[in-house]
Amino acid sequence: MNRPFYPLTLLLLLLPPSQGNAEDRNCSYETYQWSTVERRAVNRHTVTHPYSELRRDEIDPVTGCSVCREDQVTINISGIEPFQVCHVVAGSVESALRDIIERGIPVDEVVGYRVGRTRGEVDENGLRTRFSNHSFGVAVDINPQHNGLYDRCITFGPHCRLIRGGEWRPEIAPASHAADGTVVKRFKREGFQWGGEIRGRQKDFMHFSPTGY
Repeated sequence: MNRPFYPLTLLLLLLPPSQGNAEDRNCSYETYQWSTVERRAVNRHTVTHPYSELRRDEIDPVTGCSVCREDQVTINISGIEPFQVCHVVAGSVESALRDIIERGIPVDEVVGYRVGRTRGEVDENGLRTRFSNHSFGVAVDINPQHNGLYDRCITFGPHCRLIRGGEWRPEIAPASHAADGTVVKRFKREGFQWGGEIRGRQKDFMHFSPTGY
């Protein structure tokens, strides 16, 4: 079966300098698929193959970051559990978070890199087929316990159903993100979009990524 590969020259540009030649490196990651039938993660497994054999769906078309663990770096900020993001966006994420914390905005938890097929069309077994932005290390969830993911939510209101995280209540909770608040504005300055403003049936108030999804 033919696999679409990214050119090796592009991969060399995207790899962190410490990783050397793509011909000599393996890409590795642990992943899963989301079952819309069972409403849980299934088919957990580990993938390892050379960087030179990366498929197009394993690379984010916006940033060039891949699902490979080797592309990720760890962010260490006092008071927050360490998390990982792609080296391409690491500086922007860390700068924004440190600025937010210095301004006195509470940041209790940040979730970054985790690889899973949780988006896109479903296959004949009801399994999602596309990698999420978290899979490439280009998305972060900030304070999920105060910024939930809702569905049935074209516009936010009492009809929206909370399916993950905690209630979004920016009018009373300092850790909830408001559209005109410091966290949203600061991440937008770094080129990120907010999941609370995405179009469609979901609103993901914890979520920031280059596309908002």
